[in-house]
Amino acid sequence: MIPTTFEEWYDCITRKCAIQMTKEFAKERLGVYTDKSHDETKKFIQLYGEQHLENLVKWYKRI
Repeated sequence: MIPTTFEEWYDCITRKCAIQMTKEFAKERLGVYTDKSHDETKKFIQLYGEQHLENLVKWYKRI
């Protein structure tokens, strides 16, 4: 399931994936996901689309 809300996404990352959501982690991920020339970002867009990428960036900025 692809999360559609911040709450779903946060629960997925922190509880199901057991990733500690720190400001440092969010900043690192934003560095990747705001760079559309980054290979990981290109792959993310192929898999999940531009809209989900925009959501993800918004969610990381909330941390």
